[in-house]
Amino acid sequence: MSIWRVKPISAFEADMKKSDLKRVLGKWSLTAIGVGAIIGGGIFVLTGTGAYYHAGPALALSFIIAGVACVFAALCYSEFASILPVEGSAYAYAYGTIGEIFAWIIGWGLILEYAMGSMTVAVSWSGYFNKLLKMFHIKLPDWLTTDPASYTGEGFSMNLPAFLIVILVISLLIKGTKSAAKANNMIVILKVSAVIFVIIAGLFFINTANWHPFIPEATKIIEKETTHNAYGIAGIVSGAAAIFFAYVGFDAVSTQAGEAINPKKDVPFAIIASLLICTTLYILVSLVLTGMMNYQDFNPLGKYPEAIKAPVAYAFDIAGQPWAGFIITVAATIGLISVLMVMIMGQSRIFLGMSKDGLIPAVFSKVNPISGTPKTNLIILGGIIAVVAAFTPINRLADMTSFGTLFAFTMVCIAVWILRVKQPQLTRTFKVPALPIIAICGISINTYLMINLSLDAQLLSLGWLAIGIIVYFAYSKKRAKLNRPEEIE
Repeated sequence: MSIWRVKPISAFEADMKKSDLKRVLGKWSLTAIGVGAIIGGGIFVLTGTGAYYHAGPALALSFIIAGVACVFAALCYSEFASILPVEGSAYAYAYGTIGEIFAWIIGWGLILEYAMGSMTVAVSWSGYFNKLLKMFHIKLPDWLTTDPASYTGEGFSMNLPAFLIVILVISLLIKGTKSAAKANNMIVILKVSAVIFVIIAGLFFINTANWHPFIPEATKIIEKETTHNAYGIAGIVSGAAAIFFAYVGFDAVSTQAGEAINPKKDVPFAIIASLLICTTLYILVSLVLTGMMNYQDFNPLGKYPEAIKAPVAYAFDIAGQPWAGFIITVAATIGLISVLMVMIMGQSRIFLGMSKDGLIPAVFSKVNPISGTPKTNLIILGGIIAVVAAFTPINRLADMTSFGTLFAFTMVCIAVWILRVKQPQLTRTFKVPALPIIAICGISINTYLMINLSLDAQLLSLGWLAIGIIVYFAYSKKRAKLNRPEEIE
């Protein structure tokens, strides 16, 4: 039982024929899923952190670098999706090319990306929701909005809004992919409109002096006992790593390939289209934001200590336009729901693919015949995410989510290159141009961004991967369906 064994392409084709998932997603619904996953808390929160601690006004360059890193991976994802239009994303791609052990490691990394990302989004949504309630002079008691570790009072406490939003999203996803996609489409229209509103309205309050110098000289930011290296070229690169979480999600399109009407054409289109749309919006928002506020004003110990927590809304508050901040808060509160929806949906489809292959329990691959969704899978996953989000302080999860994503991106760039060499005869409705160059660039830039994440995030993520290796050898390797060839054809 070699750990390098690969799942035959014929087995993937057999899975597609036997799939109980309903093919209801067209290219624009898939594109909306990508946009829905990408635009969320990242653009509304991380812009302040990226500007103050890393790049200054050159934050737009950080978004470009992060976007380019994603483009290399997106092209490779697109070629794979045109060959293997199945649920499972990068996990499935690696299983068909590099080998089972790499597929498992990538799948385990994707669990880190989507599960931790879902928990982070749920807690972020709770913060925006509470802020929205306060605008209407409604304040929930601290013991109902704070996890036990962060609660300063006595007695029981939980983050109830975070718990309830996960339950709400799960109940919507269980009803069926088509209804979930319709809800996502409406939310995407709302939040893209909000981002465009920020760009257009913000143009009237830009002070071009805030862009000078565009790339501040490299320096050290000292806060209490912590020192941060900031600005200069190195700051732009570290800024790209720090704000990478804002791009997490476009790969979720590939997890829906099993429900796409024409996956070999529509999935590649949706991956690239959603990424290009969001990258353009991100660059424009970062330029407007750093033009409205001087990057130094995002200092959490400075004149506006709250600005770094909600930078976009706060920029309009400082400009004397609180009504605009209200619109942004409403859009962010509603918009984060679609991010959570797509992340949980993507996670459930990865579980579905791994379960079909026997690497995790069979309960995760049962599809409800009426709704065409993995109902039990979603209930288990939602229960875990809801409880963890409600009772755990979520620290450093953005970096950990980024690690899982960057790791998967790197492996996809390697895997698509290997498959092109090993099986050039396969039909590819989409082919990466100049593949060796694109793959090398993707591997290099994604690995470099991983190295630039915080040391704590790297150690925690590597610890997670180590646990995954133990689970593989203790459970998954013995139960893989590749041990029983008669079950995979």
